[in-house]
Amino acid sequence: MVIILMGVSGSGKTAVGRQLAREIEGIFQDGDWFHPSANIAKMRSGQPLNDRDRLLWLEILGNAIGYWSQEAKPYIIACSALKSDYRAALQRGRQGIYFIYLEGSKTLIQQRLTTRTNHFMPVRLLESQFSTLEVPEDIPAIDIAPTIDEIVAKIIPLIQHWQSP
Repeated sequence: MVIILMGVSGSGKTAVGRQLAREIEGIFQDGDWFHPSANIAKMRSGQPLNDRDRLLWLEILGNAIGYWSQEAKPYIIACSALKSDYRAALQRGRQGIYFIYLEGSKTLIQQRLTTRTNHFMPVRLLESQFSTLEVPEDIPAIDIAPTIDEIVAKIIPLIQHWQSP
């Protein structure tokens, strides 16, 4: 099973993903780790990525997800997956891959981004993230305003439902 926590930068994907992986004894992976260096340099310089920039990243990450979906332990992936085409490219029609949308207001996320350190995504790109976002209607959405523990507590029953025969 692969759970992909999706949403704009600053929505808590990494923090929630790490805690969720601990809770369910899974393995955490951050989709940002799979970006080509050119993408990271572009974002660091304040330029938003376009679809062409994301193609190689989606291919690399999609291949990894295909491998992880065959593993015995669940994998929790933090990945923006802002468009439905991106989500389809990651899933590639495979079974056992689920998305959860971490949803929050632009104001809350902007506040979080201004206090975040050691990340290449500058606050000024938040608007481009929201502009690119295609809000999913077919996957569960979890409000990011509560604490990480509360968010994880809302996700665990979803996972248990997906794991049941």
